[in-house]
Amino acid sequence: MLLVHGHRGARAVLPENTLAGFQYAISVGADYIEMDVAITRDDVPVISHDPVLRSGQVIRELMREELRRADPAIPELDDVLALAGIRFNIEMKSYPEHPGFTPPPERCAGLLLHAIRGRALESRVMVESFDFRVLRAMRRIAPEVRLAALVEDGDPDLTAVAREAEADIIAPEFHVITPERVAAAHAAGTEVITWTVNQPADWQRLADAGVDGIITDDPAALIAWLRYNP
Repeated sequence: MLLVHGHRGARAVLPENTLAGFQYAISVGADYIEMDVAITRDDVPVISHDPVLRSGQVIRELMREELRRADPAIPELDDVLALAGIRFNIEMKSYPEHPGFTPPPERCAGLLLHAIRGRALESRVMVESFDFRVLRAMRRIAPEVRLAALVEDGDPDLTAVAREAEADIIAPEFHVITPERVAAAHAAGTEVITWTVNQPADWQRLADAGVDGIITDDPAALIAWLRYNP
């Protein structure tokens, strides 16, 4: 069964990484909502794709109340985890080349886990990141939480990348997906979830390749397509 992940909620329909977008994705039947996490100066995980606001302010340099005044639309991670009837794909945004944008990887993992365990959601979440240090830190403190290694481009050996990240799931950008890579990942016991895919022709190619999940900006459209293309 191919699982549908609403990318930042449903950014083709509603503003990304907002409670309204996440609630919409849930209402249309997405299996997961995907979101991006940044951390404030007082260590509150919040939902934002970018570490820097349009004003130029860095989220990590703002207290939560300062961020609320700067952009009231940014929810806390806990606000999203309180939503019912959905599973959660949490991307920890971490930047080795910009260490001032986030806490150290171990602290990122610890803050995510505190939020996850606070809602008893260990069985309903996956944590993904391009920064494999975060994934390895999460593996050490919460082996029960499923992890996904994000891969953007190049000619990756998906199985080797997942092993390096200590991840259960490999999450490549969709252009690098081939049936052979998916088969090799599955043979190694690794799931394949791909991003960000919005066109029916690409959905078909990826479904034929055997991926386990698709992250899309328009979960309602993908769900409708799957209904007629099981």
